Amino acid sequence: MNKFLMILCLTAATAWAELPHSAVPGGIASIIVGASHEPMPNVYYQQTRVAVIEHEQSWVALVGIPLSAKAGAHEIRVDGEGKSFTVTAKDYPEQRITLKTRKHIDLSKEDLARHKREKAKAQKVFKSHDLSQMPDIALLKPVEGPYSSPFGLKRFFNDEPRNPHSGLDIAAPTGTPIKAPAAGHVVLTGDFFFNGQVVYIDHGQGMITMFCHMSEIGVKEGQHLQKGDIVGKVGATGRVTGPHLHWSLSLNNQRVDPMLLLPKEAQ
Repeated sequence: MNKFLMILCLTAATAWAELPHSAVPGGIASIIVGASHEPMPNVYYQQTRVAVIEHEQSWVALVGIPLSAKAGAHEIRVDGEGKSFTVTAKDYPEQRITLKTRKHIDLSKEDLARHKREKAKAQKVFKSHDLSQMPDIALLKPVEGPYSSPFGLKRFFNDEPRNPHSGLDIAAPTGTPIKAPAAGHVVLTGDFFFNGQVVYIDHGQGMITMFCHMSEIGVKEGQHLQKGDIVGKVGATGRVTGPHLHWSLSLNNQRVDPMLLLPKEAQ
């Protein structure tokens, strides 16, 4: 898969650098939506507002495409006007995980209620669209270590199908520092049933990163972070088989592949 597409400006005088473009389920479509000397347009995809960044004299919409998206024509609304783009099919591989206990498969009534409360908190964060911040799309890899589970895997726990893997797993020993991949502010922390100790960072305009299974949380809600600040430490809390960082990236309330915003040397 070509993770980056050279986007050419409609006027010959403007030279474009590479922007993330992978118009597949779980990918990011970068779409020119106006000239930057004009007011920033309001862009919506599936009735959710989309991040818009300024890049080389143009406004560019960063459209997060859901993993459930069907191949074919899709549409964004730019100040109410339709603009189409094409989503290409992508088949993700399977991953089968064996858990020692069924606690995280057959939830008790209490655990299910807890999970629903935590999910509601997370959904509120993912739906936010903070216009006071311009998101930085050149992300820093948050933890040094090999990638142990890529994004988008069709997952089976003890041979039972579950939701696709909506993040990127990085293997690292317990206690390894986790760095903020971009500037932003901490909007949610907690100890969740499935995700263990978690931190959510809002980077602006609906770009949210989530860090799961931590052994230690090193930040507080409301705290502003610069790129590279320590968020906490790698652990094995929640539904895991060993220590690692599960890192999720959300755009317009859709989980997308964080690898698309990492420099090539970190991929």
